[in-house]
Amino acid sequence: AYKWLMSPRGSAFLAVSDRLLARLRPLHAGWFAGDDIHGSYYGTPLRLAAGARRLDTSPAWFSWVGTAAALAVVEDIGVPAIRAHDVGLADRFRAGLGMPPAGSAIVSVAVADAAARLERAGIAAAVRDDRLRLAFHVYNTEEDVDATVAALRDSSTGDATSSSSA
Repeated sequence: AYKWLMSPRGSAFLAVSDRLLARLRPLHAGWFAGDDIHGSYYGTPLRLAAGARRLDTSPAWFSWVGTAAALAVVEDIGVPAIRAHDVGLADRFRAGLGMPPAGSAIVSVAVADAAARLERAGIAAAVRDDRLRLAFHVYNTEEDVDATVAALRDSSTGDATSSSSA
């Protein structure tokens, strides 16, 4: 739930088919995975819940408080609107660098001196293995995209990319 659902670290979800669920075995089953949660505190043997809850671990309580608030924001905005916003920003960024749209909110591109260019402009971004990686989301704006493109464009040639891919 951390990245795209904007939750604190420590909360996660798993969705699987009933067929796959039947094959999964809990690795760290504890009281929260018990058939009777509150009856699982003491004694043995631990009887696991019949359904997916048998895979649960003790919740990261503080993370879940933040996750509940983050999910409310996602629900208020709506997943289709978030996707359209995020992909729209990524495609705007790609267009600014002369790249075609890709239908993804994540852009990975090789840009010469990207880290230094962005740092000079006061923009924080991840550069790994000589590739700039941007993941646009609801908290980003068109102004953010335009500022990033401007920081990356070479003023003498207008070209920012040395090679690119999605």
